[in-house]
Amino acid sequence: MSDGRLVAIYVARVAGAPMEAFDRVDALAGAGLRDDRYATGTGTYSGTGRGARDVTLIEREAIDAVRGEGGTIDVREEQTRRNLVTEGVALNHLVGRTFRVGPIRMRGVRLAEPCDYLEQLTGLVGVRAALVHRGGLRAEILVDGELRVGDEVELSE
Repeated sequence: MSDGRLVAIYVARVAGAPMEAFDRVDALAGAGLRDDRYATGTGTYSGTGRGARDVTLIEREAIDAVRGEGGTIDVREEQTRRNLVTEGVALNHLVGRTFRVGPIRMRGVRLAEPCDYLEQLTGLVGVRAALVHRGGLRAEILVDGELRVGDEVELSE
């Protein structure tokens, strides 16, 4: 797996805050992305599932598919509330596996199934159902370093 790449990075500083786009960000092992709500312990679900909240990833292809299904749910990447947007990699296959995004080694913990909170924040009725099984991946960050848009995503094993 080396065709995948990181195409966008998003951080929200506190629970419910809009996601902000960055070209690069520091990844902190066992914590998350610098200044993100889960790294600072201010996320809505902080304190639940340590490691599983370090970072979330979602496929750009999944977002495009939701937008293309009848055009009724016009969800933007930042509205998914995921930190990293990838292209060219099947994230669901990374649960329980170790992979790299650029120099950063991560371990896929579980799928990032959408919740009611997502629909409340976005006001997009039906976005939760539309993203079931394609809402991305929750991953643990295993080493510190810098993530950059354009980094390759590849299996470490």
